[in-house]
Amino acid sequence: MNSRRPQTVKRKLKLDLALMMALSAALIFFASCTRKPAGKVATGGWSLDNQQRATLADYKGKVVVLDFYATWCEPCRAETPRLVQLQAQYQQQGLQVIGLNVGGPDDRDQVPAYAKEFGIRYPLAFPDDEFADSLLGDNQNIPQAFVFDRNGELVKRFIGYSDSSGAELERIVKDVAGK
Repeated sequence: MNSRRPQTVKRKLKLDLALMMALSAALIFFASCTRKPAGKVATGGWSLDNQQRATLADYKGKVVVLDFYATWCEPCRAETPRLVQLQAQYQQQGLQVIGLNVGGPDDRDQVPAYAKEFGIRYPLAFPDDEFADSLLGDNQNIPQAFVFDRNGELVKRFIGYSDSSGAELERIVKDVAGK
């Protein structure tokens, strides 16, 4: 028997493992964009386009999806049509999607065009740094969607976006909105 065969098999396994690790790292990188943290963790809310302030407590009695996004973030752009569809489909059951832009000062001017491009009919706002960090603090990747029940309790956090996470988001919204 050839004594080199086990060495070749070991080398191939190491190569396969390295390839799988590189592929996994690439998937994680491309499935989310990174936002820089703004400071210490605190509670707070967000500012709407009309300069009105809002907090999660303002939506008590509704199922809320807070979506942290940026207009330049490709996974965010992939997620947005699903959010538009969810808002339209479950609004009558009490769903309120709220888009919270964390793309930085230069991204604020892009929000109206983004809303028009995707036909967004839910509020788009700008979170306080403290509020964003209180939710995103341990992982600053975007998009991130947080589903809250009618009492303001966190049901599920989604980091990044894929077709499967979009389907799970819809399943959870349907379940929580149906209660």
